[in-house]
Amino acid sequence: MTSTTDELDEVAEQQRFDALIADEQRIEPRDWMPEAYRRTLIRQISQHAHSEIIGMQPEANWITRAPSLKRKSILIAKVQDEAGHGLYLYSAAQTLGITREEMTDALIEGRARYSSIFNYHTPTWADMGAIGWLVDGAAICNQVPLCRASYGPYGRAMVRICKEESFHQRQGFEILYELSHGTPEQKRMAQDAVDRWYWPSLMMFGPSDDASPNSAQSMAWKIKRFSNDELRQRFVGMCVPQFEALGLECPDRDLRYDEETGRWIMGEIDWNEFSEVLAGRGPANAERLRHRREAHDDGAWVREAAAAYAQKMQDRRRFAA
Repeated sequence: MTSTTDELDEVAEQQRFDALIADEQRIEPRDWMPEAYRRTLIRQISQHAHSEIIGMQPEANWITRAPSLKRKSILIAKVQDEAGHGLYLYSAAQTLGITREEMTDALIEGRARYSSIFNYHTPTWADMGAIGWLVDGAAICNQVPLCRASYGPYGRAMVRICKEESFHQRQGFEILYELSHGTPEQKRMAQDAVDRWYWPSLMMFGPSDDASPNSAQSMAWKIKRFSNDELRQRFVGMCVPQFEALGLECPDRDLRYDEETGRWIMGEIDWNEFSEVLAGRGPANAERLRHRREAHDDGAWVREAAAAYAQKMQDRRRFAA
């Protein structure tokens, strides 16, 4: 009888969950949810959080070399924002029953993924502009629909993140605009950075729809709202007029707009490169993880001190009571 009752209860919970999704309502941490939904969210949110934390590295590397005090302060603020984004996202993932320590261990042990885009080097100042314009621009395209994600803590975290990302994108555009309207050497540097970051930015949206194993289910659960290829189309459409404003050339020489279908026809993305970077064989994979492990080890004393202080305060309150 107990087994039958449990099965009936689970069926009722599944029906309630399905109804909430269908009615565009939010699933909250205390609500019942299918285990597969929970696992999908943990994978996606923690991967997103890891990307924000790893993404601090290529830009932090340029703080001391930025060309002016103004540029230094802007870059510092941006890196701080990214740390905050990681905090929001780790906190959202924790509401699903996973600990911060478990997520951190998975990252530094190489068991968890983060965005492939952060495994490329940044040899010139123009890379800071290309990252801001292209990488953060692609992130905005991908993340604005996540503000309506069916899981409440994730959607709410994304609202603030997207507002801050919009500033990052404008800052990157402004860096490239100044360079592209500066000396011939500066314009060449801007074009070189865009040439190197454009294709990896398109890869940020993930594999094509017919090769994406998780997109369909995530869209059915309304975690995602648009497919990878749809988001890529939107991003390219945004970039075309901005290339003209910058006076730079789009690296995709085959790009054209199909009037009949209303879609951009792009050149072939190098999916072999995408797979290599995801597999840990990108230009900076080893470097990024090594720096993250070192930072984690160097910060052990801070975590221990914070834990000891929290225990001291807890003991003090208990004795006072």
